[in-house]
This record gives sequence, C-alpha cells and structure tokens, in this order.
Amino acid sequence: MTFDLASELLRSSLWLALTLAGPLLAVCLVIGLAISVFQAATQLSDPTLSFVPKLVAVVFSAAALLPWMLQRLSEFSTAMIESIPAAQ
Repeated sequence: MTFDLASELLRSSLWLALTLAGPLLAVCLVIGLAISVFQAATQLSDPTLSFVPKLVAVVFSAAALLPWMLQRLSEFSTAMIESIPAAQ
C-alpha cells in the first residue's frame, strides 16, 4: 500500500464520518439553541429540559436518515472492497 493510497483512504473515511454525523449534530445544535433561548427567556434551569428533547430529536432524525446513511456506508464499503486488488 502506497502512501498516496493510504492518505486517500483516510481522507475518504474521515469525509464519510463527517457527512454521516453532520446532519445529526446539526439537529442537536438547532434543538439545543432553541431550548437555551427558551430557558433564558423563562429562567428555567432544569437539566432534563435540555437533554430529553435533544435526545428525542436525534433519535427521530437518525431513524429518518437511516436509509440514506446505510446507502452511503454500503457504497463506501463496496468501493473499498473493490479497491483491494489495486492495493496489492
């Protein structure tokens, strides 16, 4: 395995991880920001008020995005398996 091939594999793996985690992190960020604004406006400081809605939102968005995520992962896995002969 050459250095160029290894660096390309690492780059594509990191990009895939960022692509798959990005939407879930964005949902968590938006929900967290909305809850923080609500807590600041109402002066509520209950920790579960910020945790439970973020957890529910991430679970629902993960369930909605699961087919797309699995498709991306299977495409990446297929490409990596097909590139094994070139690495020899």
